[in-house]
Amino acid sequence: MRLKSFNIVHSQVWNIHYEDDIRYSLQMCQWLLQSIGVWPLVYEGANRLEHAVSVIVMIVCFTLLFFIIVPSGHYIFYVEKNIDMKVKLFGPVGFCLSSTIKYCYLSLKAGVFKRCIEHVKRDWQVVQDPNHRMIMLKYVAISRRLITVCAVFLYTGGISYHTVMQFLSKERSKSNYTLKPLTYPGCDWFLDEQSSPTYEIVFLSHCLAAIVMYTVTTATYSLAAIFVTHICAQIEIQITRLQKLVEMNKKQDNARDPLAIIVHDHVEVLRFSENIEAALHVICLTEIIESTFAMCLLEYYCLMEWQNSNAIAISTYFMLLLSFTFNIFIFSYIGEVLTEQCSQIGTVAYEIEWYELSAREARDLILLNIISQYPPKLTAGKIIELSLRTFGSVVKTSVVYLNLLRTVTD
Repeated sequence: MRLKSFNIVHSQVWNIHYEDDIRYSLQMCQWLLQSIGVWPLVYEGANRLEHAVSVIVMIVCFTLLFFIIVPSGHYIFYVEKNIDMKVKLFGPVGFCLSSTIKYCYLSLKAGVFKRCIEHVKRDWQVVQDPNHRMIMLKYVAISRRLITVCAVFLYTGGISYHTVMQFLSKERSKSNYTLKPLTYPGCDWFLDEQSSPTYEIVFLSHCLAAIVMYTVTTATYSLAAIFVTHICAQIEIQITRLQKLVEMNKKQDNARDPLAIIVHDHVEVLRFSENIEAALHVICLTEIIESTFAMCLLEYYCLMEWQNSNAIAISTYFMLLLSFTFNIFIFSYIGEVLTEQCSQIGTVAYEIEWYELSAREARDLILLNIISQYPPKLTAGKIIELSLRTFGSVVKTSVVYLNLLRTVTD
C-alpha cells in the first residue's frame, strides 16, 4: 500500500510552473542538440516532421565531418612526409574524429539520454515545496553558467583557428603565398580546390564542419552538467528534509512517513545516477583521451609558434588550450561534486537530533548512513573515476607526452 501511495504522489503534477522550469533547465541543451539533429531522438513528443528534419540534419553533419576526416587522413598518412606538418595536422583532424565518435554515440544511445531527460522532467513536475524548487533553479543556473563558459572558450578559439589564423598568421605573411589558405588539406586529389567557386565551397564546408564539431562537444558537456547538477539539487533537497526530520516527525499526520519519503527519493536519485553513468561513461572516456592528446599537441603548437614569434597563432592555440583544459576540468569537477554531495547524506543523518526520534525511527537512519558510504561515481569507460585528481593526472600526462613529442620531432 505504501509503494502504491508513493506512485500516486509521484504521478501527480504539483508544480504549476513545471513547463517553464523544464524549458529553462533544458533550453541550452535543446539549442545545441537541435542544431545537430539529435534533440528529437532524446526528447519525448517529437512529431514525424521533426524526426524527418533530424535525419536530414544528421546526414548533412556527418557528410561535413567525413569531408574532413577522409581526405585529411589520407593526406597525413600517405602524402605529407614532413613530420612537423603531420603533427600540426594530427591535432585538428584527431579532434574531428573524436567529435564524430561522440556524435555517433549520442545518436545510437538516444534512448538512454531520453530516460534521463524524462526523469528530470518528472522531478520538476512533482516538486511541491517552493524552497525545494528554488534549490533546483539555483543548480540550473550553475549548469547554464558552466555551459556558457565552455561554449565561449570553444567557439572563440575554434572559429579563430579556422578563419583568422589561416589568413593573418605571421608564418603566412612572411612567405610569398599564392595558394589560398585551407584549414584541412587533402581535397586536391579529387577537386581543384584553388579555383572559384570550389575554394569558397570547400572553405565554407570546413567552417560548417568546425561548428558541428564544437556543437557536439558543447552538447556533451551540457548533458553532463545538467544531469549532475540536477542530482546535486535533489541531494540538497534530501539534506534539507533530513535537517527538518525531527520537526516533521512530530507534526506528521501518519499518512506519509517523512523518513520514508526521504529514503524513497534518495533511492530514485541513486537510480538516476546509474542511468547517467550508463549514458556518459563512453563519452567521458573519449573526453579523457581526446583532452590528454589535444592538450599535449596544443602545448607543442604554442612552443613552436613562440619560437616563430607568431602572436596570432599563439593566442589562438592558447585559447584552445584553455578550452580543453577547462572542459576536462568541468567533467572532473562535476564527478567530484557528485561523489561529495551524495556522501553528505550520511553526515547530515548523524548530525540531526536523531536522539529525539523513537528507537525504531533512529535505527532506520543507519541504512541511509551505510548507503552514503558508497556514493555514485561518474567514470570514464567504467575505468577511470572522474575527480579533481583525475584532472591533475590528465594535465601531468599531457606534459609527459609533450616531452616525448619534442624528443621525437627533434
